[in-house]
Amino acid sequence: MATVMELKATARPKSGKGAARAERRAGRVPGVIYGNNQPPVTISVNDRELRQRILAGRFLTTIYDIDLEGKKHRVIPRDFHLDPVRDFPLHVDFMRLGEGATIRISVPLHVVNSETAPGVKRGGTVNVVAHALDLECSVDNIPQYIEADASGLEIGYSLHLTDIKLPAGVKSLTREDATLVTIVPPSGYAEEQRAAAAAAAGGTAAPAAGAAAAAPAAGAAPAAPAAGAAAPAAGAKAPAGGGDKKK
Repeated sequence: MATVMELKATARPKSGKGAARAERRAGRVPGVIYGNNQPPVTISVNDRELRQRILAGRFLTTIYDIDLEGKKHRVIPRDFHLDPVRDFPLHVDFMRLGEGATIRISVPLHVVNSETAPGVKRGGTVNVVAHALDLECSVDNIPQYIEADASGLEIGYSLHLTDIKLPAGVKSLTREDATLVTIVPPSGYAEEQRAAAAAAAGGTAAPAAGAAAAAPAAGAAPAAPAAGAAAPAAGAKAPAGGGDKKK
């Protein structure tokens, strides 16, 4: 069951830029509640409280019961806008949630146990390719995050969506072969691998090269006997193919 938070709001009968600026000057953030086949309702919420909720994290994946002058509206935040300079909220949108509704939502991906990965111990770096997953689930079963266990990754290896176990009743909208996490090799790793491969290949080829040098070339005359070597025994046969033919 998803955690439901409380949030107080005030009805905002006037709309438009002028009315929105007046709300901000009063320390409130203009917003709107829409969806579930009901007309939209313009509201405003306390600036400080909304800012704290946003900065706390998981704002867009948290269900809220908005108390609007005594009436409760079960909603989920769908969007908010921040001032590009001062970074305070300018506007917030909430979507109504009907009972048993199914929604599409983006949930954060948390990479765990990366410090124990063999690739990291050998100097590799964890590269998080996807920081969130697009999911479809019921409003009562929204996961706060999805875990990706990187403890078994070597350098150059990756975790894909097919390696992740999603909670029951949660469907992924991301393609199955999507790469989520990979271990990037350290600087100079490729050169070290090539040098090691070359050294291994050189060690294997050296004995073969020595054997080839020891063997006489095809068609070459036999080497002269070493000084002091014993003469062939009397009556010994000439080398095959090397003696004179009888006339």
